[in-house]
Amino acid sequence: MTEMEKGPTGRRRGRGARERIISASRQLFREQGINRTGMDQLCAAAQVSKRTAYQHFAGKDELVAEYLRRFDPSVLSGVFDRTDLTPRERLLAAFDIPTTTPLCPYIAAAVELHDPQHPASQYARDYKKAVAARLADTAREAGASDPEQLGEQLALLIDGAAARTRVLNADAFPTAAAVAAVLIDNAIPATAGDPQREEVSS
Repeated sequence: MTEMEKGPTGRRRGRGARERIISASRQLFREQGINRTGMDQLCAAAQVSKRTAYQHFAGKDELVAEYLRRFDPSVLSGVFDRTDLTPRERLLAAFDIPTTTPLCPYIAAAVELHDPQHPASQYARDYKKAVAARLADTAREAGASDPEQLGEQLALLIDGAAARTRVLNADAFPTAAAVAAVLIDNAIPATAGDPQREEVSS
């Protein structure tokens, strides 16, 4: 038997309320921020009653944490899992971000929440560490002499470019990619990694 509940529009709603709430949070948190989005607005967008929302989430803090937990569990798989690129090319592909991309939700959440103990802040830290780790793993594949250091440097460049793009309303990623290319080439011995680079170097 299907569980039903009556939403604010008076229509009967089936299961899936939790997913609708999370979907609404993804849209509203990214469009207008976490602090400016209230539970009343989220419930209206998800077409659920507040009672139903609180049956699924103890409060807004729990919803924010779940929103971030689900955001990108694969850690940029569209870049790091590509088999058509060399490791060096994958490192540079991490900077190929469209100008229409909103500010990283983990950065946005950490800035808005101001609470390092908030569960969402922990998800943000974990995600940022995971990005640096994936960059370091790829740098290791490319033959970098200190892959952890290069991973941290590239992660810092990505986050800096994301924030600068948002603040200046101008694409900072091409400049960041140019800096990244210098860092990558300095970190990778000429005999390692990208065959194209070896041809250029010889």
